[in-house]
Amino acid sequence: MSTLPHRQWDVVRVRINPGDRDEHPAIVVSSDEVCASAPRINVLYGTTRRPGQSVRSHQAVLNGADGLDHPTLFGCGHFYQVAPEAITGRYGSVTAARRRELARKIIAAYRLPL
Repeated sequence: MSTLPHRQWDVVRVRINPGDRDEHPAIVVSSDEVCASAPRINVLYGTTRRPGQSVRSHQAVLNGADGLDHPTLFGCGHFYQVAPEAITGRYGSVTAARRRELARKIIAAYRLPL
């Protein structure tokens, strides 16, 4: 269980569903203010990108520059909510360029007006 405060754009390790066998990387998308006080925070969940696997329009790939050991796909069309205490570790932080990419993909996935 992590005791450090979580921040927006942290790449963390979490088990979304208690019955899941493994933990996966997730990106914290809730604001720092929400992370500091809310009982649940929003994250994007990641899965390992397999060799030859294509990247869909609503997905972004993070890698070692973001603190991960291997390329990981993050879907930008669905937010998961987790309790901050369910986060067990931190890989790193999303790079500035990928933050912009993720924001664009979230806006596109939800068809939000600019």
